[in-house]
Amino acid sequence: MRAEEGRLTTYEEQTKLTDLSATAEQVRRAVERVIEGKPEVVRISLTVLLAEGHLLLEDVPGVGKTMLAKSLARAIDCTVRRVQFTPDLLPSDITGISVYDQQTREFEFKPGAVFAQIMIGDEINRASPKTQSALLEAMEERQVTADGRTYPLPDPFMVIATQNPVEMEGTYPLPEAQRDRFMARVSVGYPDPEAELRMLQSHGGYSPLDALQPVASAQDVVKLIEAVREIHVSDAVRRYAVDLVIATRTHAELRLGASPRATLQLLRAAKASAALCGRGYVLPDDVQALAVPVLAHRLLPTAQAQLNRRTSEHIVTEIVHRTAVPSPYGAPQHRGY
Repeated sequence: MRAEEGRLTTYEEQTKLTDLSATAEQVRRAVERVIEGKPEVVRISLTVLLAEGHLLLEDVPGVGKTMLAKSLARAIDCTVRRVQFTPDLLPSDITGISVYDQQTREFEFKPGAVFAQIMIGDEINRASPKTQSALLEAMEERQVTADGRTYPLPDPFMVIATQNPVEMEGTYPLPEAQRDRFMARVSVGYPDPEAELRMLQSHGGYSPLDALQPVASAQDVVKLIEAVREIHVSDAVRRYAVDLVIATRTHAELRLGASPRATLQLLRAAKASAALCGRGYVLPDDVQALAVPVLAHRLLPTAQAQLNRRTSEHIVTEIVHRTAVPSPYGAPQHRGY
């Protein structure tokens, strides 16, 4: 056994973690064969899946947001439903609707698109706020309530939504409650020249998504999630996560800080990150690496900060640098610029 972060890790636990991280590595490599030159985006997507969260992909059209979502879903062989969000989309198209059966003279519930292990919501901010809110219960409680009855969603369950920047025509900004349901937001970004050249070569004649074969099953994902739940988090690391979140609530350039849900999801994501590294414990580095994708989309900068072109990503990065990091020797360590 070896002691890390105040906990003893047995040989059996470490072997299990190694095997599970190897499975996750296979999924990551499979997705990266389709998504060229974006290893960090793929890793965060996998981290959110194992942390039982939901992912928001925000960027301009044509950079591979939907392709990333489809690749991840196909690599783990889960049931997938894709919904193209449009202004005329109704909430019942997502959650389902009760239909009267003339033979039985009873209403029968017809499940909507949300009843899948991976739901892909394409261009989610093109639908009205009323339709967007249809996902709130499903994302938080993993269930759908219709006509007084509650229907559980499958396990695992993950919503991967894409959205275009709010400045584009025909988009509705996601309300704060909706953004807070997403564990992380990432921007795919344009590929570098070499990656774009490889993409032209590999995607020119056919879609690599067609050749992507599942490398893990839904049951494998469930086992990975169960392993992530058992990852150890020390009191010092918990305090560090709380300090980061509290700093967003008191920052002069923010008019809305991160919620307690954000603190919980930051730690869950950090545990998944540790598991992907084959570790049975969370380090402050895991929390730091995920602070921007997990916290930034939940924050609202002040008008003055916006005039100064200070984004929430800039502010979270500053908070990470200024917040004392727990030391393995007990004394806090302050980071500088």
